[in-house]
Amino acid sequence: MKTRMIALGVLVVALGASAAKKRPEIPVPEMKADRAAVCAAIEDLMATFGQAYPDGRNYLKQLERADEAQLEAIQREALLANPLVREAQLLYVVRRQYKADHHNTATLFQKGEINEAKFDPPGKIKVLNLKTGTTATLVDAGATGIARDPELSHDGRKVIFSMRKSKDDDYHIYETNIDGSGLRQLTSLAGVSDIDPVYLPDGKIIFSSSREPKFCMCNRHIMANLYRMDGDGANIHQIGKSTLFEGHSTVMADGRILYDRWEYVDRNFGDAQGLWVVNPDGTMHAIFYGNNTPSPGGVIDARQIPGTQNVISIFGSCHDRPWGALAILDRNKGVDGAAAVEHIWPASARELIGVGNFDTFKKVRPRYEDPFPLAEPETLAGAGKYFLCARTIQGNDERTGIYLIDTFGNEVLVHEEADGFGCYDPMPIRPRKSENAKPDQRDFENRNGTFYVQDVYEGTHMEGVERGEVKWLRVVTTPEKRSWTQQRWGGQGTQAPAMNWHSFESKGILGTVPVEADGSAYFEVPSDTFVYFQLLDKDGKMIQSMRSGTMIQSGEMQGCVGCHEDRVETPPASALGLQALKRPASPMGKGYAAGRMFNYLADAQPVFDKHCVKCHDYGKKGAEAVILAGDKGLAFNASYTDLHRKKLVAVAGGGQAEIYPAKAWGTYASKLSKTLNGHGKAKLSDAEKLSLYTWMDLNGIYYPTYDCAYPDHPTGRSPITVKQLNRLAELCGLDVKALTSHRNHPGTMVSFDRPEISPCLSALEKGSDEYKEALAIIEEGENALRQTPRADMPGFVASENDRHRTERYEQYRSVEAAYREALRKDRKLYDADVQRLIEN
Repeated sequence: MKTRMIALGVLVVALGASAAKKRPEIPVPEMKADRAAVCAAIEDLMATFGQAYPDGRNYLKQLERADEAQLEAIQREALLANPLVREAQLLYVVRRQYKADHHNTATLFQKGEINEAKFDPPGKIKVLNLKTGTTATLVDAGATGIARDPELSHDGRKVIFSMRKSKDDDYHIYETNIDGSGLRQLTSLAGVSDIDPVYLPDGKIIFSSSREPKFCMCNRHIMANLYRMDGDGANIHQIGKSTLFEGHSTVMADGRILYDRWEYVDRNFGDAQGLWVVNPDGTMHAIFYGNNTPSPGGVIDARQIPGTQNVISIFGSCHDRPWGALAILDRNKGVDGAAAVEHIWPASARELIGVGNFDTFKKVRPRYEDPFPLAEPETLAGAGKYFLCARTIQGNDERTGIYLIDTFGNEVLVHEEADGFGCYDPMPIRPRKSENAKPDQRDFENRNGTFYVQDVYEGTHMEGVERGEVKWLRVVTTPEKRSWTQQRWGGQGTQAPAMNWHSFESKGILGTVPVEADGSAYFEVPSDTFVYFQLLDKDGKMIQSMRSGTMIQSGEMQGCVGCHEDRVETPPASALGLQALKRPASPMGKGYAAGRMFNYLADAQPVFDKHCVKCHDYGKKGAEAVILAGDKGLAFNASYTDLHRKKLVAVAGGGQAEIYPAKAWGTYASKLSKTLNGHGKAKLSDAEKLSLYTWMDLNGIYYPTYDCAYPDHPTGRSPITVKQLNRLAELCGLDVKALTSHRNHPGTMVSFDRPEISPCLSALEKGSDEYKEALAIIEEGENALRQTPRADMPGFVASENDRHRTERYEQYRSVEAAYREALRKDRKLYDADVQRLIEN
């Protein structure tokens, strides 16, 4: 095949020849041409394109007499004669598949981060001429670099993309003309990754970036959020604030951004990635599909099908690369599960929807990626039936080719590269209709926004809640994770450091606001803050909770119908008559624990110390039922560990994707709650009860921060070292794995407050050398905590590494502030300008 090279002023280097590694063999369905499917596609092409598809009848005649050996050749010829691709030029990426890592979002491999060594160049952007069969290199990042994520402008004349020239570089956004001229770099901020750019109708650009550095809560990987900038790279600012990852943006016909989002609020690490929409200015983030669907574990890489309300997307897995099954979704039929799936490739993948867990779709073969819906640009003929995509070519080989697929059952290999490289992001180079441009609805004054709820009793999963029961709405924030440790706690996923028994988040209460008699609420919330809401009864007990987050922009007003509203039904009448809207919005900063992060040791433990420890301490009569002493252990304290271990609190933990019924977890469902109105001589005040209600309803959390004082010690929290713990376990016959995980946990075996009562010592003869050595190790931990308090204690100071990461976080927040100041003053600011601010 002839190859023509287009000069860009960037070094052109041939791709290497190392083949992709093969995974263990899994049975793969044969993808043979089907006579009926080929016939159906030909007949549709004849009906759709008429004279523009002149050889249709001839193909049908050939089919009548074709044997099995001839069928595939006829399929290829007939379907590649489709006017949507017949003489098209296709833009595509050539690279190896991203190396396997923690999650399908883990493709940045950013310099200085945990997986930087997996950056695997080279990668280039090419053009395939289907008429001549020739390819041309449009962008070559060189032998040490990767160019990725191309998107075409509306007129088809420009390409925007991300490129990293070496392992020591960062991904930045670039733009070039489609003829290879005019290459320019649009972003250049050092130490961040800018990826997934897409043009807006007004010429501005949306992209994803790690400019607000945050890390995966169930591991240690750098995440990204949505940003917007001018077409020349000026005035970059953040428009998404979810706590993990926002990516693979595309623009819908109505002007909204469709993107995939990964977040945690009281749910499992693998069940929390679906499709969301947002206005280009960052207002009105809303669920689109898959937020409560456990399998697939990731709904990603979606595009709207022109002329329809449907989208095509990848149904993937949590712990996999960004590939999987390919699905067309009709959101009018549902926002979760199989009901919305109009078509899926392979067909057998339908049986996996909602089955198993977040990694069930790893079973899918062949695997698909980067779908692109085809349609005639003016009439939109053929829309919803024909698609380009990347697809694995054979067996379990990771190598992908460009495929033309259709809803009739045909999959035709259009192009493949040699030497083990795959093809990705295929799209025809042609103009397309512009989407609607949405006007901005926000300002940059850093003011509060306002939320209103029409009726908290409206919506799903509120059965059994009597009207009038809900008295308050609590606003909770769960900040991003800004640091991590090498050592871990085994919750329902990796916690590095330990945070909670199961769930991954720290929680802070912004305030509690009233709910009116008609079920309405109206309240202020700080802008650019990731929040969720809980409904409370008169005593402050949670009735229902969001298990997803939202955010609001400065000056924005946002509303919802009710709690877990049905997002495909017509909303009820206008909110103008609501009682809550007849008064000013309720301010934040009121209610229990408002304005601070919740800390179990400071908020809940004092109640047990005052009322319970006299009976429920080590060696006391109540110890067998539960130990409620505050002794600090390897990760948490004794009472916290025992309450969770003995299931005396009913929490969501890292819970299922599906919505829980009202009162299904938290205070209402916990055994502990039954003792709070009187147990023995214990008489708790209303304030003391509320502190425990709040703890249970915040999902039984422990630490107020991800920062730690002992990053290299067990669980990231223990004052004794790994070596000391291993020796202590050897002396006392303990299982280190059980001590550093919720699974088979034996209880708090070590007390760093009262070393001599540590339960692990009971296995040793008092006064023996082994006993003395074990006790000495625990006492060393006690002394360490006196000198260096950990994050659940007064006087805590974060480790040097955590302080460095916080400084880095604040540095990039100052960059964001500088850009917003420029926007307020209507002037231009670029990455080069803010880089100088950082360096000076």
